[in-house]
Amino acid sequence: MPAGPLSGIRLIEMDAIGPVPLCGMILSGLGAEIVRISRPGGQQAWSDVGEAVLLRGRTKVSLNLKDEADRAMLLDLVEQADGLIEGARPGVMERLGLGPEVCLARNPRLVYGRATGWGQEGPLRLTAGHDINYIAMTGALHAIAQPGFPPTVPLNLIGDYAGGTMFLALGMVSAILSAKTTGKGQVVDAAMVDGVANLLSLFHALIATGTWQDEPASNLLDGSAPFYRCYVCKDGGHVAVGALEPQFYAQLLAGLEIPSDRYDQNDRAQWPEMLSDFTKIFLTRTRDDWETTFTGSDACVSPVLSMSEAMVHPANTARGVFIEPGGTAQAAPAPRFSATPGQISKSLTMSAADVLAAWGAQVSGTGNSLS
Repeated sequence: MPAGPLSGIRLIEMDAIGPVPLCGMILSGLGAEIVRISRPGGQQAWSDVGEAVLLRGRTKVSLNLKDEADRAMLLDLVEQADGLIEGARPGVMERLGLGPEVCLARNPRLVYGRATGWGQEGPLRLTAGHDINYIAMTGALHAIAQPGFPPTVPLNLIGDYAGGTMFLALGMVSAILSAKTTGKGQVVDAAMVDGVANLLSLFHALIATGTWQDEPASNLLDGSAPFYRCYVCKDGGHVAVGALEPQFYAQLLAGLEIPSDRYDQNDRAQWPEMLSDFTKIFLTRTRDDWETTFTGSDACVSPVLSMSEAMVHPANTARGVFIEPGGTAQAAPAPRFSATPGQISKSLTMSAADVLAAWGAQVSGTGNSLS
């Protein structure tokens, strides 16, 4: 059975932080053959566990890109690859002599993926930043605050990974598909601000129609609604409630032993009293008790699990959400494919010459490989 839907696709991953390594992990799990270019002595912070999870499934090649011979070796790899992904600031790859123009001249069908926060163009393109800065500038961070408190920092999931990794991965797959049919490669400019802005499209539409207030904790999906938020339980744990639809809301009231006609779900004037009642009731039982109460119900009540708890929760183990290759718990490849399922493979370390030999190419010594 083929090892993933991207089997046969060859990618070069320039060592980076943020969106790029997760993109490499995801595409590798879907079958792409990826060579990760690391600097001699670089990325020493990665532990063995990091290698087994985020950097899994790639072949590591160490090259000093300030050395002419090593740059030539990278261009030999570029000539044989379908794509390259990098996460440096704009201009860095160009100064190394490895920018898109040089690489596409060597391989016109190459897809050159670039992940940055601010993009390749614009006044902030050379300015440093991290996930929190990108989501701040797109409006996402403002929307998840609570009254009287600064915005909640949602790890680096929204900017780096949702807005960066996922749009980079989509861009690479889309452009490689195009190159397969046209023979022409191109540059994929995956800016996190662009990606996060697209993720907010529903809310842009709601603002335009006057059905969303551009203030935090004032709307249906931002914690303002008593039936779409989290509650503290008796043991200090939490449950997440997402009973938006009326039929689910009715089951929530039944589980809380509140009369069905007690509140009008959509009457915002009643929300403060509803919130007070829900808060008091959820405090009467533990998180696990509430999970038992709502098991089998469509009330949309879930325990708020820690990451360690999530890995062993029966619902997740039955689905196989997490697996343990080599004894390290981690997410299984996603999404799932019926005919070409993804798989996790171990990382390897090879020389660039050995990779080229495995790809059926020779090393010229001048950056011109002979296929």
